[in-house]
Amino acid sequence: MASHIADPNVRPGADQELLDVAQYVVSHRIESQVGYETARHCLMDALGCGLLALRFPECTRHLGPIVSGTVVPGGARVPGTSFVLDPVKAAFDIGTMVRWLDFNDTWLAGEWGHPSDNLGGILAVADFVSRRDVAAGRAPVTVRDVLTAMIKAYEIQGVLALENRFNRVGLDHVLLVKVASTAVVSQLLGATRAQIVDALSQAWVDGHSLRTYRHAPNTCSRKSWAAGDATSRAVRLALMTLCGEPGMPSALSAPRWGFCDVFLEGAALERQRGYGSYVMENVLFKASFPAEFHAQTAVECAVSLHPRIRDRLDGIDRDDRIAQIQRIELATQEPALRIISKDGPLHNPADRDHCLQYMVAVALLHGEITAECYQDEFARDPRIDALRAKMRVTEEPRFTAEYYDPEKRAVGNSVQVFFEDGTATAKASVDYPVGHRRRRREGIPLLERKFQVALATRYPPGQAGAIRALFMDQEELEATPVNELLDRLVAC
Repeated sequence: MASHIADPNVRPGADQELLDVAQYVVSHRIESQVGYETARHCLMDALGCGLLALRFPECTRHLGPIVSGTVVPGGARVPGTSFVLDPVKAAFDIGTMVRWLDFNDTWLAGEWGHPSDNLGGILAVADFVSRRDVAAGRAPVTVRDVLTAMIKAYEIQGVLALENRFNRVGLDHVLLVKVASTAVVSQLLGATRAQIVDALSQAWVDGHSLRTYRHAPNTCSRKSWAAGDATSRAVRLALMTLCGEPGMPSALSAPRWGFCDVFLEGAALERQRGYGSYVMENVLFKASFPAEFHAQTAVECAVSLHPRIRDRLDGIDRDDRIAQIQRIELATQEPALRIISKDGPLHNPADRDHCLQYMVAVALLHGEITAECYQDEFARDPRIDALRAKMRVTEEPRFTAEYYDPEKRAVGNSVQVFFEDGTATAKASVDYPVGHRRRRREGIPLLERKFQVALATRYPPGQAGAIRALFMDQEELEATPVNELLDRLVAC
């Protein structure tokens, strides 16, 4: 007869990582003015990305109440719409809008991700709490509070991404959105430190998304709403915890059944630095192109080459013209090779905006790339696949080394076009994209212009101008109650 040794049922103290995150959220004071200024630009940019996404039915079909026509008394607003929703669904909608076009800010490390994905939960909960407090005669949540929550969510997600490569075990980076959002929205909802620990434990053991929807052969639009789903799930878990749901103190470290044993073969989570405002201060903006971030400098290279080769690209779909190009050499970092280098057919916009070769081909052909360039009608241009077929993608070790260097965080790419007559373009090479901290002075005016264009797609000139003016004034914006900001962003 087989014998069984029972598991010891001694309840341990909470995992240190849960305690550290909760302590940071509750007690750490953000002193960085650069952090707050950057957070303002992140909020502005994320909202602009969301407004631009509302032009696409593939996005808007996901938005609105679960039951059509439902309006939640005291609910949260969804920018650019007239929806008033419960904070869980509002978090999903805002997060989905922000992420839809792959145009929002980025963090690249051992694990990559998009810290403004957390804005769905932060903004929905802040608006909900602000309206609740105003109705009760209390002071509302201000945009300063939102910026503080953003800095802390960015920091939790980004610091945990520095060393922990969840992609290596097939997990999607939105699990860190769920964890970071859970921490900060719990605090916005009034949770105690102990309740934040409980809520975080729920986030770590929650079912986590697999990365397959970001990669061939399954790339699809789920990658555009996965972050909205993660940040909304965080709101749900926080609300459940505030209703008395207990946590699991060893959610990370429990033998056999904890996160680390199940997903990391028993290895503990790694963290190279404490929590502060490092991630917000160094976040990467997509100031120029709606393109997966590992390809940003490749697209910039291709745009710079366009004037030199455009006369040799006209009619490239005809045999007598395509022969002019012998090959196109792309050198990139190892992560780009692993996640966005694709051969073969591309089946949908999500497939195309995660294909390095497609983005470079479009930029060579047109000297730009926009969200419309990923749509089916645009992609029917046979010249795009003709150029893709000419491309050879290799790793440049320097690009990879400088990508992982914490003092550089470069995202280098190079592009060179060779012709059948033996001539070639110069090699275009860019180490740092416009949205990098090292190019902030160049990038901020582009971000502001991007926001202005986004506002014009959704609001009449007077309303758009007033919103833009508010976002240009750090002090006035920070003092604005969140519910008043969301009221300004309503559109029919």
